[in-house]
Amino acid sequence: MSSFNESVIAEFRANAGKVGGPFEGAELLLLTTTGARSGKPHTVPLGFLRDDGGTPLVVASAAGADRHPAWYHNLLARPLVQVETGTEEYEAVAVPAAGARRDELFAQVVRAEPGYGEYQGRTARVIPVVALQRTHEVPEEEGGIAGKLLAVHGWLRAQLAHVRELAGEGPREGGAASLGLQLRQHCLAFCHTLEFHHRSEDAGLFPYLEQQHPHMREFFRRVGAEHAVIARLQEELVRALDPPGDGSGDGFSGRVERMSRELESHLDREEEQLLPVLRALEG
Repeated sequence: MSSFNESVIAEFRANAGKVGGPFEGAELLLLTTTGARSGKPHTVPLGFLRDDGGTPLVVASAAGADRHPAWYHNLLARPLVQVETGTEEYEAVAVPAAGARRDELFAQVVRAEPGYGEYQGRTARVIPVVALQRTHEVPEEEGGIAGKLLAVHGWLRAQLAHVRELAGEGPREGGAASLGLQLRQHCLAFCHTLEFHHRSEDAGLFPYLEQQHPHMREFFRRVGAEHAVIARLQEELVRALDPPGDGSGDGFSGRVERMSRELESHLDREEEQLLPVLRALEG
């Protein structure tokens, strides 16, 4: 199967998303997830449909097997994924539908592709339907390290704003389970990216800049301490999304608000101190 997938992926990329063989005429995308255990990227070709709003939907059918496919386990653990269609590539948060919303979408899928109904008939597990929701795109207005820093900060601000919005929503179509999965996936995507960003700063960017600017040593110690505070807040958020995991527990919204205050203050302080230094180095 791995060899077969590799040949389909190569053909897909060489022909703007068009492939022959058993997938000829089918609408495919390439989904790249991050291994839940390995941390390595894994790409698979998948058929897809779109919901009423145009969001791509993929189905974790595994041809009716009794176990979810590996890519589904990966996106539950690390929801941030890459999507390739024949014309574009973009980042998305993978959000499995739940409850009534899942049933509605699966019925829509079966109307379009009856084979998925046959797959569901072969297994007792509920076959998941996953929406690939584009992340907030933040334009990079300048180049270099300064531009990348601003782009990452903009992405983090936008994702956290979306988490705050979801945390503040009441009952909606699909019920609390649907809202909970959306909130969990977006919260995990935000937390994983923030954790990686801070690790990269602590291990690479900050030591390098401190060598160039020893007078900034105290600033780097302070932001390092802020990273530790924010990491504890991240852990609290993730624990609060454990089962039942709908984000409705007492205090969750308060944790999100505290994270927002701490992170906004931290990002503002970093930008105020670091952007002039980075621009001078690149000037």
